[in-house]
Amino acid sequence: MRQERTVQASLFDFFAEHEIGRELKAMSQWLDEHCELIGLAAEDLRRHGVKETGREGLPAESVLRCALLKPHRQLSYEELAFHLEDSASFRAFARLPLSWTPKKAGLHRTISAIRAETWEAINRILLVSARQEQVETGKVVRLDSTVTAALMHEPSDSSLLWDAVRVMARLLKAADALIGGLVWRNHRRAAKKRARAIEYARNRPTRIQLYCELIKLTRATLAYADQAATQLGRTADPRDAALWQAEFRHYRPLIERILAQTERRVLHGEAIAANEKIVSLFEPHADIIVKGGREVQYGHKLNLTTGRSGLILDLVIEPGNPADSERFLPMLKRHIAFYGQAPRQAAADGGFASRDNLGQAKALGVRDLAFHKKAGLRIKDMVKSNWVYRKLRNFRAGIESDISCLKRAYGLARCIWRGLDHFRAYVWSSAVAYNLALFVRLKPG
Repeated sequence: MRQERTVQASLFDFFAEHEIGRELKAMSQWLDEHCELIGLAAEDLRRHGVKETGREGLPAESVLRCALLKPHRQLSYEELAFHLEDSASFRAFARLPLSWTPKKAGLHRTISAIRAETWEAINRILLVSARQEQVETGKVVRLDSTVTAALMHEPSDSSLLWDAVRVMARLLKAADALIGGLVWRNHRRAAKKRARAIEYARNRPTRIQLYCELIKLTRATLAYADQAATQLGRTADPRDAALWQAEFRHYRPLIERILAQTERRVLHGEAIAANEKIVSLFEPHADIIVKGGREVQYGHKLNLTTGRSGLILDLVIEPGNPADSERFLPMLKRHIAFYGQAPRQAAADGGFASRDNLGQAKALGVRDLAFHKKAGLRIKDMVKSNWVYRKLRNFRAGIESDISCLKRAYGLARCIWRGLDHFRAYVWSSAVAYNLALFVRLKPG
């Protein structure tokens, strides 16, 4: 049966006197003071379908600690497994039972089971501690938005069609191995050849002709896959057949969407709204994000609230690409719901500015609100003096360093986990690891 806590820690747990060792020890002490966090992680492990009987798994406490250690030190699962075996400080922080050396597959299976909602709950408990220690009171806040990219390549219609053909070819090979005698042709080489030719085509008629051929190859491969799906009932192993059918049912509607949008865009010259497009066969949840005059990004927009301490007070992973001005009041109301009152002062990026946002923020109790760009608003309407406006505007600029640290040191530039649920969990786990490390550095004593 999986334990929640390590029954008895080793008497020889040792944290190095190096700066990293001291920081890990302080983080470990805070986790020891909040044992309720272990129950949250244990519940997710049960929900994930991990059996309660049989061979003991990694204790929930160790799973949670490893999940914090991974983004804190920016490690892959393989690197984390190595350091847990090699480093006494890492083993002491992870509270691993004696002689246990988890493998990367086990770490991946258990760490990825912790949900984004659990990480958000852990972050709120951490913020309560920060408030009690007077590290962060939430009375002065700043807001900004950024983008975390999804794990995908730069999309194009031809590359999406090529992805569809190679995925279906792989499925067809698997189906042929299950039932034998499946009649089909492998169009991977022909599809790849045309996709590459489209990339370097110099004129529209040539490109259109190549697209027509690539679409025809994709539809032919899809017809073979449909035929395999109907014949798969003859297999002697219904479990393997069910797994194959489930994977095909996942990909088929996505491939149909790719075919439809390619025909509309390329063959008929239609303009398709960004929220209707699919930009990845493997990360279909990814949004098209355009911020100002910057390059187009593919992933999800994050709205963040931080305080004077630099701690992340709130984080929302937005669906689509909403305007910043539309998300200012919802973020402010979330802050009020958690802290019980509006912040005394707030600063936000110029994209959040609007007269309506200013008026409603004042009505909610914000005394001074400074937008980085005035956007037609008068300073005396936002704050009580020019001096306060300059102070808040400079204070807002500090969130850029917080975002930079999250992206450069905690992996938020690009999510390396697949699927929307895992994307959200990845972002929140990085935010919690960042907050915990910052909190123990700022904590008095």
